[in-house]
Amino acid sequence: MRKMGRFLSLALATAMTMSMVAGCGDKAKDDNNTNNNASNTESAGTEAANNGTEKSVTLTLGIWPEDTLTDDIAVHEGYVEKMAELHPEVECVPSYYKYSTDTFMPLVESGNCPTIFETWFTEPQKLIKAGAVADITDELEERGWLDKMSPTVRDLLSDENGRVYGVPRDAYALGIMMNVELFEEAGLVDADGYPVYPKTWDELLETAKTIKDKTGSAGFCLLAKDNAGGWHFSNIAWAFGATLCTENEDGTYTSNLNSAEAIAAMEFVKSMADAGVLTADPTNEDWGTGFTELGTGAAAMYIAANDAVNQPTQVNGLSIDKLAMCAIPEGPGGQFSLTGGTPYMFSKDATKEEINAALDYLEIMGKAPVVTEDSIAGMKADAQNKVDQGVPYIQNFPCWTDEEIIKAQNDVIAEYGNVDPKMYQPYFDATSSEGLRPEEPGLTQDMYGELTKVLQAVVTDSSADVTALMNTANDNYQKLLDDTYAK
Repeated sequence: MRKMGRFLSLALATAMTMSMVAGCGDKAKDDNNTNNNASNTESAGTEAANNGTEKSVTLTLGIWPEDTLTDDIAVHEGYVEKMAELHPEVECVPSYYKYSTDTFMPLVESGNCPTIFETWFTEPQKLIKAGAVADITDELEERGWLDKMSPTVRDLLSDENGRVYGVPRDAYALGIMMNVELFEEAGLVDADGYPVYPKTWDELLETAKTIKDKTGSAGFCLLAKDNAGGWHFSNIAWAFGATLCTENEDGTYTSNLNSAEAIAAMEFVKSMADAGVLTADPTNEDWGTGFTELGTGAAAMYIAANDAVNQPTQVNGLSIDKLAMCAIPEGPGGQFSLTGGTPYMFSKDATKEEINAALDYLEIMGKAPVVTEDSIAGMKADAQNKVDQGVPYIQNFPCWTDEEIIKAQNDVIAEYGNVDPKMYQPYFDATSSEGLRPEEPGLTQDMYGELTKVLQAVVTDSSADVTALMNTANDNYQKLLDDTYAK
């Protein structure tokens, strides 16, 4: 996973230069959504019939929005109509699909994996080694996409022989989201109304105390549920100088969860709990509820990424002009931001024709390294949808290195941007390529789970022995690593 850091550093550096110009559902649910959304493809089928073309290729769209996201579904219906026009032989079948480490392999084994789906950048190598995803090298080469993909991304999505199994959707970097209303109420804004944001973890604690004292709301929302807690904690640990897992030359891994630096980071987390600046029960806070706390004003700060600005706003009602972001604070070990992203991957059972249909669909969405009238229209449809729904439309970190596609993306951002960019500038300015770090190697999700257990203990028990807890987490994680990778 270290390779990801070099790629995203390059991508971020490119983005900074150019843009300044401007989890799996169950089968029952998939079947349900397919039935509920069957009408979405009727127009495509009718048009194909009128053209005298029989549908010979079935494209099951695991990237279809869930039923509640009606506006997003409408955008995808537009993409399906364009598919019917350009590729009338393809039948598009909606099938909402949320990747999960627990249910993915059973779904694959049952033969019910959709043609195309999304996962996380921690997963490709595991899925490739398990033979669970399709080799799409030939299709990408025929389209000229391989030359437009960063070599480091290709490594991440490739097997040991250089065969490629996916394409990138987007990248993110963690920062701190801020509820500006609470900062205003606490008197923590400058003369121009921009939040006075914390630059160090010590400053974050003091800021959180002030907000708690002045507003009664939690100064900081900490996750201590599911794997998301460990995911967020790893960023805090890096700031304290920790490296949580080491990849050895022989292909094995060494856990460092009980290093002095990791323990110091967990002690800092405990100090936040002891200071009373966290939400009422962090053990019930997961990725989604964290945004609820931020969006509703129950918490002033939350660790999140640029690709989730819709969560506190569109989903939880915060006005788009009252959301701001700053970088992850600096600690005694430096300033770092966890970076990752989302790849598209493909069913191992997909035919060449089905894979090409999925890639055609990505072109229409504007998610491919292709600049055409249709791909730009796809980007603009997505942008207009976000603006219409009250989602901040901000710059991003491009995943493709092709200058033409990056320029096209930034042109759309410049045209549709709907917020004051200064509310996000501290985040983009300080989230430098030097400070970007990929997720830890090894069994990353398992590591997050062990760290979350410790978080649950330290936020609920003021007398918790942090060192003992981290020793236990280290032993548990090392056993998992040894059982999986030991020679």
